[in-house]
Amino acid sequence: MKQATVIVILLFSAIFISSIHARLSNTKAILTINSFEKGGDGGGPSECDGKYHSDNTLIAALSTRWYNHGQRCHKFIKINYKGKSVKAKVVDECDSTRGCKNNIVDASKAVWKALHVPKSEWGETSVTWSDA
Repeated sequence: MKQATVIVILLFSAIFISSIHARLSNTKAILTINSFEKGGDGGGPSECDGKYHSDNTLIAALSTRWYNHGQRCHKFIKINYKGKSVKAKVVDECDSTRGCKNNIVDASKAVWKALHVPKSEWGETSVTWSDA
């Protein structure tokens, strides 16, 4: 009985520690710019809520594997760029079956501005991200 309790505690601890590590680890990505507004380059409404969103809000779309069948919908991610970071809400999928690469964080203009990315780099730049 004591061995079973110890095993359960160890298993729970391992799961808890791995969950914390996943939130703290930074994943390398390419930040791309997207308009989530109606008529913008994002196309249709966002996958998470079927709505359009202002380019002035801190929002992002993730590549299909990171989007994880909508598991990250309405959750915040932390995007890091050259010592600056911002939290953005995931509202959409950057669909890999439609040409989106598998390492993309597609973000609104508000995210680019908040990270102080020089306009000369707008379009694509290297970042890291994590669950917020």
